[in-house]
Amino acid sequence: MANRPPVDRVKPDGNPITPAGIAALRARYDHLLGTERPQIVEIVSWAAGNGDRSENGDYLYGRKRMREIDRELTFLARRMKAARVIDPARQEDHSRVLFGATVEIADDDDARRVLTLVGDDEQDAGKGLIGWSAPIARALRGARVGDLRRVHLPGGEKAWEVMAISYPEQTGSRS
Repeated sequence: MANRPPVDRVKPDGNPITPAGIAALRARYDHLLGTERPQIVEIVSWAAGNGDRSENGDYLYGRKRMREIDRELTFLARRMKAARVIDPARQEDHSRVLFGATVEIADDDDARRVLTLVGDDEQDAGKGLIGWSAPIARALRGARVGDLRRVHLPGGEKAWEVMAISYPEQTGSRS
């Protein structure tokens, strides 16, 4: 058997995303494909029947919006195809910061923040959802309570201590 590098359990392969994140991507895709695009196609068809298309605002805007929707549909389809759904509640080691962990960190001044490490497609810093490839998330990967991690930020280096780690409760069980 050939020597294989050890599997890194801290960094999942592919584009990790939570079940809620993939559901949000799918909902956006379905909305665009099933609601918005058909409405725009109807507007463009109606506007095309009105004659001169070169100065027809409804037609020109509709065609532009249809291209935007098609680009977003393509983007979403690629992201969903590349996604690797990981349920944070099923992480094996709840004592370390892994994908989906909610982490309380404190800086040198004891200013505390609570962050949840999620997929890059579902990040929202305002809600404390930090993308898996963000600098602070990369620095926290694999940390345990009490570990000090340094993060290189545009304003300089900052040190954070891991105060608490939690994961969502597991719902249902696989038998």
